[in-house]
Amino acid sequence: MHPNEVKKLLSTHIDCQHLEVYGEDQRHYEAIVVAQAFEGMMKIKRHRMIYNALGEHMIADIHALSIKAYTPTEYAQLSQ
Repeated sequence: MHPNEVKKLLSTHIDCQHLEVYGEDQRHYEAIVVAQAFEGMMKIKRHRMIYNALGEHMIADIHALSIKAYTPTEYAQLSQ
């Protein structure tokens, strides 16, 4: 599965202010997801939201996914 397909699935289900997906071997991925929807959510709930957006692809197409999920405010603070 191409990283752009993973990105499309995420952006279809989550209103992202910023989204990056990397996966050179197309089995192991890294995603940086910035969404207002994460406000007030614990890390585990953010990850579940991302897993739900990817659905069956988490079983069939994605072997590993490293997730960095931030609110816009958290993401802005990273660059300071």
